[in-house]
Amino acid sequence: MQKIIDLNCDMGEGFGHWVLGEAPDEDLMALISSANIAAGFHAGDPNSMDRVIKLAQVYGVGLGAHPGYRDLQGFGRRFIQTTHEELVNDIIYQVGAVREFGRRHGIRLQHVKPHGALYMEAARNEELSRHMIESLGAISGDLLIYCMGVSKTYEVAKRLGHPVVREFYADRDYGTDGAIVFTRRVGRPDPEAIAQKCLRACLEGKVTTVEGKDIDIAFESICFHSDTPGALDIGRAIRATLTENGIHIAPASAVLETA
Repeated sequence: MQKIIDLNCDMGEGFGHWVLGEAPDEDLMALISSANIAAGFHAGDPNSMDRVIKLAQVYGVGLGAHPGYRDLQGFGRRFIQTTHEELVNDIIYQVGAVREFGRRHGIRLQHVKPHGALYMEAARNEELSRHMIESLGAISGDLLIYCMGVSKTYEVAKRLGHPVVREFYADRDYGTDGAIVFTRRVGRPDPEAIAQKCLRACLEGKVTTVEGKDIDIAFESICFHSDTPGALDIGRAIRATLTENGIHIAPASAVLETA
């Protein structure tokens, strides 16, 4: 049973006057314990980073960089063929932007979570994961990496002794291999059903797959997405259900300290 858990969400996902998702960052920030800040390549710009990171400081939320492919038009959900060196340089560039805005507002960078197609590519690509983790380790050996428990990213991080956080995806479906089932179109899910799914995962360590089979799942953080329709109601339902059942929500750094 999970008695303490991190609740994370992707934040600042807009660019200029364009905003993806219907939930205001201010309302979401009050519900979560860790925030993944869009760093300019798939979404986000200097003004949005400054605004959302300031909110993270106000609400005491763990600060995370959310680097993606250089793909504003496709929202970082399209695979881009390039070298691992170039990808890692892009990641470091974006991490640096979030870290410096964090310093401006007196909040330390807690974690890095790759976005979208980059997250999924690292999950299956051991060499990319190794290069990324070694490079991030050179920046800060205690910088947490967020990933799926069944990913190459997790395997490499554990092998290298780098701190890592496994995620449970509240608003995504699972396959029998324990990985999320990627979809470009997400309908408006039932917030209460999602909350109960999260509660069961915390209490029993189980999730039901799209094939209808129950599988084991282990994690330190629950993720929901700000661009999922009804994200605010989803976040409220998850937080209320977990806390009502004695599960404390805290930033990932605090969760790992209790492990």
